[in-house]
Amino acid sequence: MCVPVNHKVTLSVRAEGTGILNYQWFTYDDKEVLGGTEADLTIKANKTQLYVCRVNDHFCNWAFSEWVKVKVLDIDKSGLPENWLGEPHIVDNPKPQSIRQGSKLTLRCAAFGIPSPHYQWYRNGQPLPNKTGGTLQIDRATAEHCGSYLCSISNVLQETWTEAVDVNMVKTDQTPKTAPSATDKVALLIGNLNYSNHPPLMAPIMDVHELANLLQQLGFRVVSLLDLTREEMLTAIDKFIQLLDRGVYGLFYYAGHGYERVGRNYLVAVDAPQPYRPENCVCVQRVMLRMQEKQTALSVILLDTCRKWYNQDCIASGIMPLGPSGNTVYGYATCEDAEAYEVQDGGKSTGIFTKYLNKHILETEKVSHVLEKVSEDLGKDPLVKGKQQVEIKHTLKEPRSLADPVRTTGHTRELQKREACWRRANELPPKKQLMFVCGVEVEVSFSALFSNVLVAFATVKTKGPRTEDLTLTLSSIPPMEDIFSSTGRSEEMESLLFNRSENPDCTIHLCALQKLTKTLVIKVELHYTNLESKQRQTESQKVDIGRPLVASCKLYTRNHATTAKNQDVASAQSTGAVARSKPKTHQTPTGPRLPFTRKAECAAKVAVTRSNEPEENDENEL
Repeated sequence: MCVPVNHKVTLSVRAEGTGILNYQWFTYDDKEVLGGTEADLTIKANKTQLYVCRVNDHFCNWAFSEWVKVKVLDIDKSGLPENWLGEPHIVDNPKPQSIRQGSKLTLRCAAFGIPSPHYQWYRNGQPLPNKTGGTLQIDRATAEHCGSYLCSISNVLQETWTEAVDVNMVKTDQTPKTAPSATDKVALLIGNLNYSNHPPLMAPIMDVHELANLLQQLGFRVVSLLDLTREEMLTAIDKFIQLLDRGVYGLFYYAGHGYERVGRNYLVAVDAPQPYRPENCVCVQRVMLRMQEKQTALSVILLDTCRKWYNQDCIASGIMPLGPSGNTVYGYATCEDAEAYEVQDGGKSTGIFTKYLNKHILETEKVSHVLEKVSEDLGKDPLVKGKQQVEIKHTLKEPRSLADPVRTTGHTRELQKREACWRRANELPPKKQLMFVCGVEVEVSFSALFSNVLVAFATVKTKGPRTEDLTLTLSSIPPMEDIFSSTGRSEEMESLLFNRSENPDCTIHLCALQKLTKTLVIKVELHYTNLESKQRQTESQKVDIGRPLVASCKLYTRNHATTAKNQDVASAQSTGAVARSKPKTHQTPTGPRLPFTRKAECAAKVAVTRSNEPEENDENEL
C-alpha cells in the first residue's frame, strides 16, 4: 500500500489451526512490533517499512505470512478525501518536457492507494511494455520517443489517469522555449444601448452576444451584460477584477456611448445625465490599472465607442503613465477625437469595429497582430473610410494570443475559486414540469442570452383529454423589463431565441436581472376550452427560480433604492398559442447601409477650468 505520512493503517492476517493461535508482527530488520500480538495490526505510518506476521499454536507449529510493504510518501495530502477508502489518489502528475537528442527522459507520477496502485505508462494512446512503475526512464531518447504521455494508475477499487503531457525534441543548437499559456481566461463584456438621456443604440446586442460566443470557444469564462447604470458597471468591474490573478488572461470589452477627456476614455452609463461629466461615467484607464495590479499575464481592453473630445479647452492629455508591467493591450474602435459607427445591414445591427474583430478573433496569432488585421479591414470599408480608424496601443513583451492554452498546474485552488464565482453568474434554473388539474402537462425551460438576460420557454408536452384551443401566458413576479420589445429589436433576436430543436409555445424575456433584490417567480397561465362545458377556462401555477444568472452576484448593492424603484415600474408579458406559425422575418429597407455614430450628445457645454489634471473625484471613482 502507499499512504501519506502519519496515516493510520491496519494490517490483517487470517490463519486456521488447532486450538488457540498466537500472533507476532515483525519489521524487516527482525524487530518485534511492540504490542503487535493480534491478527490485526494498526500503525501510524511515518516511514516506508516491510512487515510480516508469525502465527503459531501450542504444539510448536508455526508459519509466516507474506511480507507486506507500507510505502510512505512525504507529499502534500491536502486534496485527499476525508473519507478516503484506498482508491488511487494522484498526488504528483508528470511534467511536459523538451529534450535533446540522446539525452535522458524521465517522467514521474505518484499516487496514494490501498492496496498499492499499479502503474501502466502510455505514449500516444498505446501501452508501453514493461513501463509499470511510478517513474518512466529512457536513457537515450530519440525522435521516436516524442509524443503525448500519460499513466494509468489502478488498484482493485478504481482506475484513474494522470494528466497527459507532451514530450518534444529540440535541435542541439536550440534552447527549449516554453509556449505562452494562461492559468485561466476571464472576460467581462458590457453593452449599453437603452440610454435615458442619450440617443439609443442597436448594435451592442448582437456585438456582445457574438463576441461572447467566440471568446467561449477560446476558453474564456465570459460574463456578458446589457444596459448597466454607472453603479452597476462599477460593481460588475469589481467582481471581474476579483477573478483576476497572476498568470490569468483578462479581457474587458465595452460597446456603447463614450468620449475622451484630458486623454482619458470614459464609458457612458445608461443613467448618465445631460450634460455628462466624468463622475457620471467609468474611466477606462482606471480599469486597466486595476487589471495590472492583479499581475495578469495579459490584460486586454477593447472599446467600440467614440473618442470625441469634450471640454476641448483642456490640454489633451495629462495622465501619469502606468507602471511598466507589460503585456497590456488597448484596442480602440477609432482614433482620438473621432467617432465610432454602427450600421444596420440586412436586418442585423453591428458596430463596424466589432464586425471585423469577430472576423479575426479566433486566429492564433499575437493579439496585436489580430488587431492589425481588424484595422486593415476596417480601413477598407467604404462606409467609414476617412471617418473611423482603429488605434492600437500595447506593451506586449511576449507573443501572447487570445487562443493560448490554459495550463492550471500549480493553480488548482485559485482555479476552483474562479470556477465557483463564474458558475454562479451563469447558472441556469433547471427545467420544470407542471401538471395542471385539467390534465395538461407544461414544461418550462430556460436559456441565457446574456448573463443578465434570461429567456423562459413554455411548451405544452401533453394535452388534457377534455381540452382544446390551448394557449399559454408567461409573466414574472416582480415584473421585469423587456429590452427586446421595441420595434426592430425583437425581430433581430428571433434567430437566437428560436434556434432550438423544439418550437416553444410561449416565451418571455427577463432582462436587467442585475436589479433583482429578491427571488424571481414565473407565473404560467394556461387558457383552454373545456370540451364538456364549451367554456373558456384558465388555470395558473407559479415557479420560483431563485436569483438566476448574475442576479446572484447582487450588483444592485451600490444602488439599492433606484433598483427597487425600477422594478416597480417595469413589466413584461408574452402570450402564444400551441399551434402557431413562426415569427415573420424582419424586413430591412433596401438601399445603402447608413452608419450611425456611437457618440453621446451633450445638451449644453460645461464651463471648465483649463487644467491638465482630472477632477479630484475622478481619482477615486473606482
